[in-house]
Amino acid sequence: MSQVMYAMFSSTHSFRSSHIVRHMTLRFVCCFFITLISVVAKSQPNVLFIAVDDLRPELGCFGCEHIHSPHLDKLASRGTVFLNAHCQQAVCSPSRTSLMTGLRPDSTKVWDLNTHFRDHVPDVVTVSQHFKDHGYQSISMGKIYHGGFDDVPSWSEPALKPGTGSRYVLEKNITRMDERKRAARKKGLKGKDLSRASRGPPTESAEVEDEKYSDGAIATLAVETIQQLSDADQPFFLAVGFQNPHLPFNSPKKYWELYDPQAIDLATNPFVPKNAYSKALTTFGELRNYEGIPAKGPLDEEASRKLRHGYYAAVSFIDACIGRVLKGLEESGLSENTIVVVWGDHGWKLGEHGCWCKHTNVQLDTRSPLIVVAPQQKSVGEAIASPVEFVDIYPTLCDLAGFDKPRHLEGDSFAKLLQTPSCPWKRAAFSQYPRGNIMGYSMTTDRFRYTLWVDQKKDNEVVFAELYDHRKDPQENENVINSHLYATEIKRLEKWHAEGWQGTRRALKSK
Repeated sequence: MSQVMYAMFSSTHSFRSSHIVRHMTLRFVCCFFITLISVVAKSQPNVLFIAVDDLRPELGCFGCEHIHSPHLDKLASRGTVFLNAHCQQAVCSPSRTSLMTGLRPDSTKVWDLNTHFRDHVPDVVTVSQHFKDHGYQSISMGKIYHGGFDDVPSWSEPALKPGTGSRYVLEKNITRMDERKRAARKKGLKGKDLSRASRGPPTESAEVEDEKYSDGAIATLAVETIQQLSDADQPFFLAVGFQNPHLPFNSPKKYWELYDPQAIDLATNPFVPKNAYSKALTTFGELRNYEGIPAKGPLDEEASRKLRHGYYAAVSFIDACIGRVLKGLEESGLSENTIVVVWGDHGWKLGEHGCWCKHTNVQLDTRSPLIVVAPQQKSVGEAIASPVEFVDIYPTLCDLAGFDKPRHLEGDSFAKLLQTPSCPWKRAAFSQYPRGNIMGYSMTTDRFRYTLWVDQKKDNEVVFAELYDHRKDPQENENVINSHLYATEIKRLEKWHAEGWQGTRRALKSK
């Protein structure tokens, strides 16, 4: 190439009067740089960003032998599993907002399902937007942001939607939901109240192909989109959002058949933790909106077992959907140059503590699966127990792609953990959940969850404290904050809690 360029430039020098030669040289130089830019763009890693709703860290790669999750387990063997990953608030919109913006709920002011983050941080650059600004084709499908709260600046084009698939497919359930909707309208219900009153049963098993359900259709669309993107010159940031295992737990019958209902264990701790804060838990109103669930009181054994069965089937259904997407990525020839991130937006309770759903600070709700695979990753198949946070995903992706990190980010890149799992890392993850004017701020270390409930109308006066020792009490069945056996640990945790995530960041940088 250098000899050709030298000859051409020499020719140009010898025949300066020739407009033809000058024109040919200019065309060559332009083509050369266009080709160079194209090669550089192609070398940038793609990002496959997979979100799963309400997913507990209950998978084979997390040590759970009773769950059928072969595709996620295989993915984990190629990358890193984070055993102690926590969302910033265990409910859909605040969690997804913090992950996408890299800001915590107190910064976005998103603590509920009714607020869009751009109401308070209108100019924030989201992670997919940051990649778009760096020349990526940023595309989404399925549930990435909470329903009705999509973000136009985050994407290169409007969200893609499959032409088929629905949440319910059995005619009897669809008919029953229509009947409930008509009855609710007669009562004058509208909006969210109408939606809640029109819901069907909490589970469904139908002998249909995967694509009949919306998540199966999303998987098909994702595969098709990857094939199309493989022919493009731009690298891509493809966000694929699956709804299961969010209620209702609906999936094809073949996934239900993976489990023997009589062999499914119920929660071994269906009681409120000893000495827990009175407002720490909920009455799981989300589940009670579904047909057949009692308005008050606990669920009986039959209902509990069926719900757990439905949840497990839904997890296996999503595992199969993700497996199809990963197979499509491999067949496209892009697998070796694609960063894959699989994350659940938060955890979920299945009868533990006498509760269901999320909406709390308990570890079952804040902890969720996080699996990351990166090109040229030195250490693979590792499971890391150090606490990481969902706000850490944004800066990590920046490092893996070789981008600058926006200054507003409130998390820290764990890219180095993918290479050296034993390297120094942050000491705690932070989560929160509001109860009216009371806010619970939890800090999770490698051993403890320490929570302070503060009254925000009284200058954050502490009204209650909780301490759970995961080494001795992994199910969080007893709050030991008043035990003299933990006096030394409590002083240290109090200091760390007061320093907050900023102190954790400073401590990490000083290592």
